[in-house]
Amino acid sequence: MEENNKKILLSGVKPTGRPHIGNYFGAMKQFVDLQDKYQAYVFIADLHALTTSRDPKQLRQDTLDLVFDYLAIGLDPEKVIFFKQSDILEHTNLGWIFNCLTTMPYLARAHAFKDAEVKNKEVNVGLFDYPLLMAADILLYDTDVVPVGQDQKQHVEIARDTAEKFNFSYGETFKLPVPLILDDVKTVIGLDGQKMSKSYGNTIPLFADEAEIKKLVATIKTDSKGVEESKNPEECNVFALHKLFTPTEQLTEIKKRYIDGGIGYKESKDILADNMNKYLTPLREKRAEIAKDPAKVIEILKKGAEIGRKKAEAKMTDVRAKVGIDL
Repeated sequence: MEENNKKILLSGVKPTGRPHIGNYFGAMKQFVDLQDKYQAYVFIADLHALTTSRDPKQLRQDTLDLVFDYLAIGLDPEKVIFFKQSDILEHTNLGWIFNCLTTMPYLARAHAFKDAEVKNKEVNVGLFDYPLLMAADILLYDTDVVPVGQDQKQHVEIARDTAEKFNFSYGETFKLPVPLILDDVKTVIGLDGQKMSKSYGNTIPLFADEAEIKKLVATIKTDSKGVEESKNPEECNVFALHKLFTPTEQLTEIKKRYIDGGIGYKESKDILADNMNKYLTPLREKRAEIAKDPAKVIEILKKGAEIGRKKAEAKMTDVRAKVGIDL
């Protein structure tokens, strides 16, 4: 795959286990939707995972699983430079140089560190320092945009601050990236009505089978209104998920039946489970097919790393000369 003249988008994804439909509509699908508009670099952030992972076998499996997931939902390695972070050593090389420019009080303002402090957690150096590795991830590739949620803007701000500090100290070197905050990124409601999140235990796995989906949908929290009672669809957790999976014409009919009365939550859940299965079954089947050939998937990551490494090496040649370690 040859690079083109499109603006560069970069995003890293930590291998953290089974994705759910909130992950899909909140982030994963966005990468697929943007891969034609931008020259996208998408990497598996396995070095970032080491801040919490202590099981090498599990990390290898989670990494492979994450690649299966993204290929299954439509990420195209002919369009996207898809690689594993640890395969390009320039990430950690540049991260160290940024360490030497950045003060500890500055890093202590990072959200993850402050959150850990409040909870009296023992913080390893990697967790304290990960914003600078993330800055290196972003700045190595002359990134224009980084897709993030509103609560992740600080990551891009730290990368911009770091770029400005390096440019001021050593001369113009790094492009200043901007966050790409997508207005239509959806907050997906979980089984209990809160935001869908693994930490709340309220998720529906993206690649769940038909029986699991039906079982989980049946547990969605509702009020106690009867079949014939009028219901407000905008206050219903089941209807919130209908908006993601139910075709427009059928959705309009269900909404009318909610307001007029004549539909119970069991029927609404049964329709939802059916529509979810229609939507998710092709993804599940494609993933199963991809997972049959892990060697092919590893080869995709290697090819992506070869392309990414060329750009990273060129940037680091310039950086090494500017800081004086290029004898």
